Amino acid sequence: MAKRDFYEVLGVSKSVDEKELKKAYRKIAMKYHPDRNPGDQAAEEKFKEAAEAYEVLSDPDKKARYDRFGHDGVNAQYGGRGGATMEDIFSQFGDIFGNSGSPFDSFFGGSQGRTRSTQGQRGSNLRIKAALTLEEIANGVSKKIKVKKQVGCKSCKGTGAKDASSVKTCGTCSGSGYVRQVKNTFLGAMQTTTACPTCAGSGKQITANCNECRGSGRTMDEEIVQMDIPAGVEDGMQLSMRGKGNAGKNGGPAGDLLISIEEKPHEHFKRDGQNVIYDLFINFADAALGTSVDVPTLENKVKIKVPSGTQGGKIFRLRGKGLPAIQGYGKGDQLIHVNIWTPKVLNKEEKQLMEKLRSMPNFKPDPGKEERGFFEKMRDYFN
Repeated sequence: MAKRDFYEVLGVSKSVDEKELKKAYRKIAMKYHPDRNPGDQAAEEKFKEAAEAYEVLSDPDKKARYDRFGHDGVNAQYGGRGGATMEDIFSQFGDIFGNSGSPFDSFFGGSQGRTRSTQGQRGSNLRIKAALTLEEIANGVSKKIKVKKQVGCKSCKGTGAKDASSVKTCGTCSGSGYVRQVKNTFLGAMQTTTACPTCAGSGKQITANCNECRGSGRTMDEEIVQMDIPAGVEDGMQLSMRGKGNAGKNGGPAGDLLISIEEKPHEHFKRDGQNVIYDLFINFADAALGTSVDVPTLENKVKIKVPSGTQGGKIFRLRGKGLPAIQGYGKGDQLIHVNIWTPKVLNKEEKQLMEKLRSMPNFKPDPGKEERGFFEKMRDYFN
């Protein structure tokens, strides 16, 4: 596949100055950064493509060759040697994002991003399910759960070493956790930075392993984790608790605990977004004459009035009796769907009443005074 024009990749013109070029590259790199697009191969390729374009256009000599000969004139650092690694990009252009330039420093600045590999290997994430009732979803809930996972070894405090004398500074990288390599190309010497092959980026070498964890710095155990689940979550939604996953190897940071929300079926209600739906069943005598009924909500019971002549399929609305929006304002409503209940079995007297009612001339569509009297009788039977 042919490479795109570098100016097109960054969305700039050939007359762009250094400041605007840096701004354009930073915008694209932040958009497609791997931390923001985990597992997205297409985003990773765009991230590398933008870095390649910036690497060429930010260098006056390479830019001049590119403007004259196109991609063939600068086919060196990325295309000529098989493609750049993420560590190459971070090490060369870290200053664009406001960090020190180390491939292991935070991409976004500060301590919230990437941690130095000298802290060891990051632990894996854990996934669990949290089954919640609609009432818990409506109000938010705090739950304590027991999680079986890898924790830091208590014997060696997560270092993996038998004792303090068993930990030495790595001689290959002098404790930095990474090494620099210089390769000669026709454009000159090109420098790359990779994790130290001797210590795997830890910066330290262990001469004697801990007897308890055998050098990994972690063991299996159970931990009680308290989850504070906000109101308004939905079935299938995933929440994350940073640092509550498996412990890292050799003192590395812990992974995350990923919580998948599972909504339990409710005895009375069905959910429709922020609204809850309740099916109200009344007999046709109550529907014809009108009545008052107690209706359950997620908080308590409320009494509603069913007007005379109510038809099946009528929907009553209780405003604010639904579910809140997660991290938002306001609540949904409770929708009450009216269903006319028809008895399946009638005794002799009830059948006679029905037959007499059916024979009345004004029974359809609007019952008159005489029919109302029969409805009163029937209501006594059905209730």
